[in-house]
Amino acid sequence: MSNNLPQNKNNDEVDILVLFDYFGRSIRGFFNFLLNIIKGIFSFFIYALKPFIRNFKLIVLVMLVAAVLGYVLQRTQRNVYTSQMLVKPYFDSKFQLVTNIKYYNTLINEGEYDQLMQVFNISEDDAKQIIRFDINTGPENENDKIIQYDIFLRSIDSTRAQNISFEEFVENRSIYSGDVFEIGAFSYKKDIFRSLEAGLNNTFTNSFSMKKREKRDLLLSIERERIVASIKQVDSLQKVYINVMDEEATSKQGAYTTKDGMTFVQEKTKTREYDLLKESMTLKQDLSKLDSQKVEDDVYFDTLSSFQDTGARYTTIWKKNVFVFPLIAFVALCFAFLIRNTIKFISKYEA
Repeated sequence: MSNNLPQNKNNDEVDILVLFDYFGRSIRGFFNFLLNIIKGIFSFFIYALKPFIRNFKLIVLVMLVAAVLGYVLQRTQRNVYTSQMLVKPYFDSKFQLVTNIKYYNTLINEGEYDQLMQVFNISEDDAKQIIRFDINTGPENENDKIIQYDIFLRSIDSTRAQNISFEEFVENRSIYSGDVFEIGAFSYKKDIFRSLEAGLNNTFTNSFSMKKREKRDLLLSIERERIVASIKQVDSLQKVYINVMDEEATSKQGAYTTKDGMTFVQEKTKTREYDLLKESMTLKQDLSKLDSQKVEDDVYFDTLSSFQDTGARYTTIWKKNVFVFPLIAFVALCFAFLIRNTIKFISKYEA
């Protein structure tokens, strides 16, 4: 039995050495794997940069030629001018506004200059200078968005409203959700925009908006008649109370004594002059608000900001051909080098 103890000890030492050797090989394999990945990424970038290093002069020459061509083309292109106006439609005339803007763009694309001349009352030469119209929701703050969200929630079922968050509403709302709209006009002529504004102002009226306005005016008229009738009733009651008070004030017999020696005092009539005065003031305030509402909303739209007399020059990065052309040339060279190297790889590849 004593002879087996050293043998078991030697077996345990061998197992530990084997275990350490296994862990050592695993760690070396893991680090070799990471090293191979890093080498692969580095080799990919080196392989990708090789064509650019070898053909550096060609790339610079092509991009310079593209920049010159872009500059020449940019100088030969006509300048584009733009101007914006802000409008606030009423009586749901915004639907007609958006529809008409799309219609005007269709006329421009189809070259229907006769129709444009009639709509905007301009000459044919001016009609040919119009490029397009844009319409977007106008500037709004966070409070405006919250008000629109509250109106939207009240217009749908309460169960469904719980599943629509404020962020989802703002992200998915349509152009018709806004109350203020920005109309943009683009033209080759820089001083045409004032002439276009008069034609755009005629795009808000339609039968639907007119009927809605007439209905609103009728409701306001009915409400006004009701308030006026109530004011007349209150005034009549006030006159009655005043007459009663005058009669009591001028009455000489405030008290009298009977033959039996009993004295009776005439009790004054209780009136409600203060309550009637408050009611009269409230009714007159309601009448004033009603008249103010009709005056304020008596048009189909309000122009918050008009077109400028002279439009601003319209420029974007994609209009800068001196930068766009070299970028296109560089991308084209990248595809050319990629295709060439792919063809070389396929031709040399052996299964």
